[in-house]
Formats: sequence, structure tokens, C-alpha cells
Amino acid sequence: MPFSNLILTGGINHDYEDASQALQEVLDQADIQSTIYCDIDQGLKALNDNSYDLVTMFTLRWRMLDDEKYIPFRDEWAYEIGQQDQGNLKRHITSGGGLLGLHTAAICFDTWSEWPALLGAKWVWGTTFHPPPEEFLITDINSNHPSTKGLEEFHVIDEIYHNIEPGPDSEALFSARSSEDKSLQTLAWAQQFEQGRVIYNALAHDRASIKTPGHAQFLQQAALWCCGEVQ
Repeated sequence: MPFSNLILTGGINHDYEDASQALQEVLDQADIQSTIYCDIDQGLKALNDNSYDLVTMFTLRWRMLDDEKYIPFRDEWAYEIGQQDQGNLKRHITSGGGLLGLHTAAICFDTWSEWPALLGAKWVWGTTFHPPPEEFLITDINSNHPSTKGLEEFHVIDEIYHNIEPGPDSEALFSARSSEDKSLQTLAWAQQFEQGRVIYNALAHDRASIKTPGHAQFLQQAALWCCGEVQ
């Protein structure tokens, strides 16, 4: 029986619709059937009304108060998650559902103090940043975790998020070295949150990254682990 996946997407500075369709195609090959919502309110309502094995947070939604450059986008994209939706999403995870956070998910929900703990990673304003997309090698792969078992080093073109703050129980999965400052940056983590499984992957800037063979393999294995299929 296939697993069900709810993809919540949309935001600025990325082609989320195209990237989410690419993700849907990749996960379909692992027998994970995805429903995509570009309207986050409708997507969270669907989570309230239905049961999903996995929720994929692939969006960029927050109040956008961190810099004046966001002023032109606020009317359309500024967002604050409500308490009921917070509770529904948390219950999904704590009761055994999976959460896969991609790329900008670490920036989301700035008024929800528990979100970084659920995701297992945090974007820290003033500390976390990323240079422009570049080609780099995914390395330091954690061969002990089921989501990265058998995964070999691969090149990908994406953004290297610098100084993401992992949660205290997050287990590092792989890294990459930045040409910007030669630092080695961890880019993915996994954690168990009560009964749920969570992976945050800082990659997935666009379709090309998602379709890169090594990255696609990781996304499939990560999603399956979050669904409870891979032990």
C-alpha cells in the first residue's frame, strides 16, 4: 500500500510549484503518493480533515518583519500560523506521523516557538545565511542512519545554508564544503520526536537539485524513514 504525503508549499524567491512537482515525481517512484497545496491554509485544513503518513514542509511563510526588503511581498506572503494548526501539526508528529522539512522550512513560522524543536533545525537571523547557488560535493555521509544507508557522495547545484542551528537530539546526516569561506556545513539532520520521525534537509532549491540522482535517492529514503517504512 502506498504512503500518503501532504506537501505544503509556496513562498517568495523560489519556483515552489515546479520544485514541488519534481518532488512529487521523485517520491512517486518510492510509492509515496503526494498531494500538493500551494495555499498553506487549505493544506493545513486538509491535515485537519484527513490522515497522512507524511507532511512535507516545503514553503517559506513567516511574518517577513526581519528586513525592509520584504515589504513588497508582505501583503501576499506574510503569514502567521494559528494555534489550532500548530496543535494539529504537532499531533500529527507526536502520534507517529512523519515530517520532512526542506530548504526554507527552517525559516517558517516565526511566532511558533516550538517549531524549531519539531523540525530539529533553526534558521538564526543574523547568523544563518547562504551564498548564491553553486556546485558542491555532498560528503561526510552518515552511513549509520537508515535514510542515508548506501548513499554515495554526489555533486549537486544548490545553496549551502551556513550555520543552521540543529536541535539537541538531531543526528547529522551529511555535509558540504562551501567555496565562500571553505567551511564544512552540515545540511541535513534526523530526529525522533515522541512517536514521530523528522528529517530536515537544507537542500532542494529547485527542480534540478531535487532531480539530481544522489539527492533524489536521499529524498526517497528520507521520506520512507519518516513514514516508518525503513527501520
